[in-house]
Amino acid sequence: MPTKIQTHLRSIADPAVAKIAQSFFKTGPGQYGEGDIFLGIKVPTLRALIKSYRGTPLKMIDALIKSKFHEERLFALLLLIDFYQRGDEHAQQQAYELYLAHTAHINNWDLVDVSAPHIVGNFLADKPRDTLYHLLKSNSLWERRIAIIATFHFIRQNDFNDTLKIAEHLLSDQHDLMHKAVGWMLREVGKRDQAALERFLRHHCPVMPRTALRYAIERLPEPLRLNYLRPCKEIGIGSTTLNV
Repeated sequence: MPTKIQTHLRSIADPAVAKIAQSFFKTGPGQYGEGDIFLGIKVPTLRALIKSYRGTPLKMIDALIKSKFHEERLFALLLLIDFYQRGDEHAQQQAYELYLAHTAHINNWDLVDVSAPHIVGNFLADKPRDTLYHLLKSNSLWERRIAIIATFHFIRQNDFNDTLKIAEHLLSDQHDLMHKAVGWMLREVGKRDQAALERFLRHHCPVMPRTALRYAIERLPEPLRLNYLRPCKEIGIGSTTLNV
């Protein structure tokens, strides 16, 4: 039987929105979101409901995150973030452990991106980060994405070390969604420390997937962007300056 939350969410579902989401999130056979089912509820609507369900017990969040409906899993994560941010150290530990226990249900890029920095990244900010390197080795695309996106929290604190290490490892990843994630996090590093980004690019440009490179250099000055898009042998890889 649906819970009160599920009944509410299903009552505001919009089939037209769901149809668009099914296509946008690649739910067809062989696609990364294969089999995912959408109700058709936009993210701002879900966020607006958090206050109404604040204080939902972890047991209920645990059940909701296993839902077959994408938006119900997303809402579970939004509630979990709220629980984490309002909780004491013990509550945060509980939320973190629940999150890691259910990574199989955090199975699309939006679910990862909305949650990983706020829970995994925040929790590990002042702790050993071995968990990220365990996730990094996973066969699960989504666990690997959690590993790199969680470091967004560190980046915001001007702590780039783990981002750069994980990004380096993921340059050989075969999935385009990982190329985009790596490029995005490198771009965020560059927004705060352009020199750190350029050191990474000069060292790794020859093996960077084109998508990752394009994302990473998006905020650089145009002459640098254009130079990095040239064949790497032409831009002085390994040197301290570029031909600009």
